[in-house]
Amino acid sequence: MTLFDSPSFEGHEGVHAFSDEKTGLKCIVAVHSTARGPAAGGCRMWPYASAEDALEDALKLSRAMSYKNAMADLDLGGGKSVIIGDSRTQKTPALFEAFGRAVEAVGGRYWTAEDVGVSPADLAHARTQTRYVAGLDGHPAASGDPSPVTAEGVFRGVRLCVERGLKRDLDGVRVAIQGVGHVGGYLAQKLHAAGAKLILTDVNTEALRRVADETGAQVVAPGMIFDVDCDVFAPCAMGGAISLDTLPRIRARIIAGAANNQLADADTGREVFRRGLLYAPDYVINGGGIINVAGEIRALDADAAFDPDWVDAKLDRLALTLEEVLDQALRERRPTNEVANEIARARIKGAAAERAAA
Repeated sequence: MTLFDSPSFEGHEGVHAFSDEKTGLKCIVAVHSTARGPAAGGCRMWPYASAEDALEDALKLSRAMSYKNAMADLDLGGGKSVIIGDSRTQKTPALFEAFGRAVEAVGGRYWTAEDVGVSPADLAHARTQTRYVAGLDGHPAASGDPSPVTAEGVFRGVRLCVERGLKRDLDGVRVAIQGVGHVGGYLAQKLHAAGAKLILTDVNTEALRRVADETGAQVVAPGMIFDVDCDVFAPCAMGGAISLDTLPRIRARIIAGAANNQLADADTGREVFRRGLLYAPDYVINGGGIINVAGEIRALDADAAFDPDWVDAKLDRLALTLEEVLDQALRERRPTNEVANEIARARIKGAAAERAAA
């Protein structure tokens, strides 16, 4: 199968591969759409088994960012970058400087930020080579690490789903969180503060133990998280966690988490609906981080200070958008992911038409 034949390609405007022999950088920058504005999406560093796996992940994540930014009502398109490598052993300042040069070479059509395996400190090195980096500290427009804002948006979404699906508040609700990294850890703290009872897992045993100690959570092995007795299943790790294989094991009535591309495929989304589970589409509920990044980009372009009130207003609107998706899906008796996809595509298509007519 060629790049253009891949189902994940779906109209990408550009896919860029970069390598730097001196630093060992191997990365892909995928730009799905700039119809609403410059593409924006984080950089992920992961030890992919093959370059083909890295490309597929970049394409899926980039497309999801187009949908996410559209649903968050941002003047941004969708893009994503992935670096092939082990973030625990292969990070160097020089590697991220080389990554910064790669971003610069895309010519302003893509803004990068943090994602799995990449921290603000890493991207500070990239920032020395390009202005198209957000999610940093140390300047008036800085928004800082977007992870806490992502977690806040997911927390609001989980609370909404529990109110709708279980007719109660979060006190005493059992939530299984798969992955307690940057976002999952913050989400666990917020849910704990609201009275939820947590069951956690992560391949990073040190992070898992720390978050469990902070929240009094139960800990289970990664492979067992699908089998625990819970009300809410919150995928907060890598994509594809919800599949036709794992779905029958999930005992929750609600699926709502921070991970991107949670559904393995469209068939899984239809089976989630058939089983009567309430699913919060991932790129709707987890849009808080990119809203935070958008606030920084907005401030940088205006040579102004970061405005947290603007971000909070967008988070409020994001919760309303999630509610609108859930309402329409209920009214039309359709899977929530299909409804969200249609709304996002319509927004992107409308922006493209406006740009063409201008």
